[in-house]
Amino acid sequence: MADAINVKKMVVTIIMFLGSILFLLPFIWMLSTSFKIEADVFKFPIEWIPKRWNGLNNYREVWFGDYPFYIYYWNSIKVSVLTTALSATVTCLAAYGFSKVKFPAGKWLFFVVLATYMIPPQAMLVPQFILYRSIGLFDSHLGLILLGSFSALGTFMLRQFFMGVHDDYIDAAKIDGAGHWRIFRSVAFPMVRPAVSTYVILRFIWTWNDYQNPLIFLRTDRLYTIQLAMQKFTTINGEFYSLIMAAAVSAIVPLIIVFIIGQKQVIEGISLGGVKG
Repeated sequence: MADAINVKKMVVTIIMFLGSILFLLPFIWMLSTSFKIEADVFKFPIEWIPKRWNGLNNYREVWFGDYPFYIYYWNSIKVSVLTTALSATVTCLAAYGFSKVKFPAGKWLFFVVLATYMIPPQAMLVPQFILYRSIGLFDSHLGLILLGSFSALGTFMLRQFFMGVHDDYIDAAKIDGAGHWRIFRSVAFPMVRPAVSTYVILRFIWTWNDYQNPLIFLRTDRLYTIQLAMQKFTTINGEFYSLIMAAAVSAIVPLIIVFIIGQKQVIEGISLGGVKG
């Protein structure tokens, strides 16, 4: 019986390994192509390891050429980091308030927050555009940061984790004279840190990959984020696939780094949700 179970696990592991390789093939081809000369891009059979290396010339052109990516990288890093920090702060405080602070109409107000999640983002673009033009936040990074400063989905997700913090801990802290800010900072937040870390990673990825909001609310070329830069770079260099792949690799590397650094927290957050579910 034990041998049959071990064989089954081995078969499943092999299948999952082969499946992971299948999913990685497009990225491997993209990485390989970014180091090729243009004439070798569509050679058949595919040269997974280029025979004629182009060195870092493609990346040098992407980063420091006529359309320098380092400017747009900095824009995306600034917008993504500040948006993530602000959104995580606001969302955590809102989630704690809706879960542990008792106040009149608290449940109804939470339902109103959830109702905003049912409104398609495209339906809010016109009023947001008019509002930003009138208050001077149009064509600025501050406007983009404020657009992502709150998440109804994040508030709902973190509220569920804060509700998993037993009220006995909160009551014990109140007996010791702690206020809500001290309870949040010293008692509740440490218990849900894996979930907050998961939200931080997701918020960073969402903001980094956001194309719609920068497209609508930015006009100045030097304020573009990496997604708008990719679109413009592809339009200009549409026939040079080696350059496009070098730009694509450059755009995706920060997401890989963020996930590698935070994967432990993501797994802990999932495990915490499973235990409390």
